[in-house]
Amino acid sequence: MRKLNDIKKQKHIALIAHDNKKVQLINWIKENKDFLSTHFLCGTGTTARMIIEETSLPVRAFESGPYGGDQQIGAAIVDGKIDFMIFFWDPLSSQPHDPDVKALLRIAVLYDIPVAMNVSSADFLLKSSYMTEDYMREK
Repeated sequence: MRKLNDIKKQKHIALIAHDNKKVQLINWIKENKDFLSTHFLCGTGTTARMIIEETSLPVRAFESGPYGGDQQIGAAIVDGKIDFMIFFWDPLSSQPHDPDVKALLRIAVLYDIPVAMNVSSADFLLKSSYMTEDYMREK
């Protein structure tokens, strides 16, 4: 089992989007498909299925967010199985699973993993030199 503070060159990336942001995430993934194809991808239910259908990238699907997918992603972060999270969330819509989303974001911060929440932050993080090399977290 790998150490929690060791993020390898080939990242384990979680891809998540609220309903109103799924198309935006899919379009961003299409623009970055070649680069993302060199990493391990996972995501919550509907988002993962849409990514697979639209891009043909292999994506491990967890449950849908409201059915525990956010918690599964959080557990995978705790277990050191996710290094990086891209979560396009909708700040203008109330979500029935808001407590789960808050818990997921808390875990991501607690375990010191990079998190992108919109196109700009995802672009900046993906273009970082750390995306192509090993990285040692502080934790």
